[in-house]
Amino acid sequence: MKRVLLLGDSIRMGYDEYVKELLDGEFEVVYDDADNGRFSAYTLWQANQFFKNCGRFDVVHWNNGYWDMNIEYPMTEAMHPVDEYVCFLKRILKEIRRNGAVPVFATTTPILSAKAAREVIGEGVQFTAYKNEWVKEYNSAAVKLMQSEGVMINDLYSLCMKDPHFYKCPDLLHLTEEGYRLCAAQTAQAIRDAAKSV
Repeated sequence: MKRVLLLGDSIRMGYDEYVKELLDGEFEVVYDDADNGRFSAYTLWQANQFFKNCGRFDVVHWNNGYWDMNIEYPMTEAMHPVDEYVCFLKRILKEIRRNGAVPVFATTTPILSAKAAREVIGEGVQFTAYKNEWVKEYNSAAVKLMQSEGVMINDLYSLCMKDPHFYKCPDLLHLTEEGYRLCAAQTAQAIRDAAKSV
């Protein structure tokens, strides 16, 4: 059975179980159900741990973005400005390919309001005042990189844009169950398509 690794932030954690259900009997689906992939540098570290401890995968599907673009007080700039974000995406991509897996990159979901996620989400990290312009900028840079590298893109941004409220739950950052299930269905199909080249 082919193996797929899911990496990424809390958006990934919202749909990973549904992806596993949808791909049951087709793929062994592996992910960390207890640890958020956070920003891209952390996802790079996480990917390395999976490759070291779990061996080869056929497909690796991942996302980053929200943690990278977050300006956490008292900092005055993003955790990873967009050029650094792209640099780490390149490194993640390099490690995925060194593992022998086919990469699939998922775009960051849109922001409905600039007041998104006003509560503290784990580890004392305060998420405040996201702007959809940031999401567009980071997605544009990521998509440009992935297209230049011939990487399949799972466009979760466009998927969520189909709903008037972008499938946002009350915290205005994460998704409703319906949103996660739709992301899971699109992700599962992207994985099936990517695996055809394995």
